[in-house]
Amino acid sequence: MAKTRELCKDIRDKIVDLHKAGMGYRTIGKQLGEKATTVGAIIRKWKKFKMTVNLPRSGAPCKISPRGASMIMRKVRDQPRTTRQDLVNDLKRAGTTVSKKTISNTLRRHGLKSCSARKVPLLKPAHVQTRLKFANDHLDDPEEEWEKVMWSDETKIELFGLNSTRRVWKKKDEYNPKNTIPTVKHGGGNIILWGCFSAKGTGRLHRIEGRMDGAMYREILANNLLPSVRALKMGRGWVFQHDNDPKHTARATKEWLRKKHLKVLEWPSQSPDLNPIENLWRELKVRIAQRQP
Repeated sequence: MAKTRELCKDIRDKIVDLHKAGMGYRTIGKQLGEKATTVGAIIRKWKKFKMTVNLPRSGAPCKISPRGASMIMRKVRDQPRTTRQDLVNDLKRAGTTVSKKTISNTLRRHGLKSCSARKVPLLKPAHVQTRLKFANDHLDDPEEEWEKVMWSDETKIELFGLNSTRRVWKKKDEYNPKNTIPTVKHGGGNIILWGCFSAKGTGRLHRIEGRMDGAMYREILANNLLPSVRALKMGRGWVFQHDNDPKHTARATKEWLRKKHLKVLEWPSQSPDLNPIENLWRELKVRIAQRQP
């Protein structure tokens, strides 16, 4: 988007003189061949600073005009996944050539910064209604009721850090083992864990070997859940929480839970974000990522 030319001082003074004579913005613009918005800007500046000359700038003028900045702000509000290169191309088509760095600076001045998009569960209308019902059903539950819940879940742990790109500071052509991240071919770089915890503390942590089926899950509960409940002294009336994984909701699993007289918290589908154990998993993963293998 090309920047407009600046009016000379004589034209600016003439605009102010015509305004003093009682003429409106449109009339002045027609008489001098300028836009009414330009006339208005000059008059507002004169009213505020009592001068028509441009004020001294603190540095180089912005390459992106206010109109161009508004355009890219509107684009990122409508399409948050827009890349800096997309915005560079949009401005180039409009007549302004800038770098991606200039785009970043402009967006930061308007209070925006680049962040990793959060991953959230895919929710269908039925999931939304179920989650809303869960929230309403437990809206007035006292804190003591939640202290009776034993939360559980499975998770995958990356042994050599978080499963994402990591950045390091190094000199050109420098090699240092600290600047590398070990990898393992054909798997083996992660483990699957089952764990549980309550307000009273953490329960047992179990490593899952191979592919877990319903029978393995019930064995995990027998060898880890029940001992954890006893060790944490949960007492009577405690409630077990697990999600709606098919292994958890299988008929044999439900029958096992019934025979053990375990009360299960009814859980909405597609709701891992409601389980506080996710915060515990995150803390564990961050600490593993920070250690030096």
